[in-house]
Amino acid sequence: MENRKKEKQEKSKQEYKEVFLFPFEEITYLSYCIKSNPLKEKELCAETCSFFFLLTSYFTTAIYQHQKIKIMTYKEANNISIKDYLNSLGIQPVTEKGSYGMYRSPLREDNTPSFKVDYNANLWCDYGTGEGGTLIDLVMKQNGCNAYGAICRLEQGDTTSFSFHGKDLPERDTKRQAASPIEIRRIQPLQNPALIRYLQERGISPGTAAPYVQEMYYRIGGKPYFALAFKNDSGGYELRNPRFKGSTSKDITHIRQKGEPRDTCFVFEGFMDYLSFLTIRQRESPGMPCTDWQDYVILNSTANVDKALYPLAGYGHIHCMLDNDEAGRKAVEAIRQEYKWRVRDASHLYSGHNDLNDYLRSLKVKQSQDLSVTDKPQPEHDNRQNPGEKRKRGLRM
Repeated sequence: MENRKKEKQEKSKQEYKEVFLFPFEEITYLSYCIKSNPLKEKELCAETCSFFFLLTSYFTTAIYQHQKIKIMTYKEANNISIKDYLNSLGIQPVTEKGSYGMYRSPLREDNTPSFKVDYNANLWCDYGTGEGGTLIDLVMKQNGCNAYGAICRLEQGDTTSFSFHGKDLPERDTKRQAASPIEIRRIQPLQNPALIRYLQERGISPGTAAPYVQEMYYRIGGKPYFALAFKNDSGGYELRNPRFKGSTSKDITHIRQKGEPRDTCFVFEGFMDYLSFLTIRQRESPGMPCTDWQDYVILNSTANVDKALYPLAGYGHIHCMLDNDEAGRKAVEAIRQEYKWRVRDASHLYSGHNDLNDYLRSLKVKQSQDLSVTDKPQPEHDNRQNPGEKRKRGLRM
């Protein structure tokens, strides 16, 4: 009888523990034992105190280690000199011409040097494949990993031997993009009437867009153009005008709020979707739009989803507002595969529309239709007298 009772208790213990994960399983289980067996309360309380002592030691050590080891950020990793990184791998330039060097490609068999590293912009371009980008892009290509894996590999290396780019570079050099056909002439605050009109046609308030978007004047093949310019984390720009959609270099844009770190991050596919979200919030809740309650990541292309995984690691809640198409769904799935239950697909909020901007424009159309209905002249009242009704005094027609 006693053995059967012990077996039953052990089985109950095992089933209960399987529901929870460490360390909460032990805490909950001890509480459960005390309630189910009050006679052993003193013994179990002693066990609880011992466990909490171990738990406190565990978290104290973890906090100490976290403070001791500074985790490299995405931006810091991209500021490591590509030249120094290649040198650490024993890869030297075949020829150097001041601001850039030509290498044999580290990504493939290359008999003639066709891999360019721009030392000023700290970007690379493989002319043999037409690919290029930042240091993280290069490490991802070399190791077949995502951005998080690339940063981990860079942290494992001897970063003390690397020089860092970014803060000491002249302003004009940070805007240069290796192998980009776009020649930037100037960037200034948003004021061009044509670009302001373009925003308004997309349903976006210029006042809402102005803190995030500038206007760029540039040349492609010697011909002058201008467009909206939205900065990304590599110092490049996403460009938009009614006839052009492009970029000086591809990267995500991570917008962090000031003050305490936020636990929630909203993810958008393009900056037009981000600006559409801000416009909708301002319209729905002008008194309290709460746009600074969370951080934001703008992918600037679903091809950049791997680059977003590392910055998203620190958030407890990730809300994805990507396009309602196959590429958008695959991007959400890639983020969910990495962060599981923390990810929420919010595209159902604008179902029936291609993206958030399409939804915003539909609201604008609906609003104009409602106004046109209310502005219609009302039909004249019928002054004819109903049968049996007494004639009212008034003006005769």
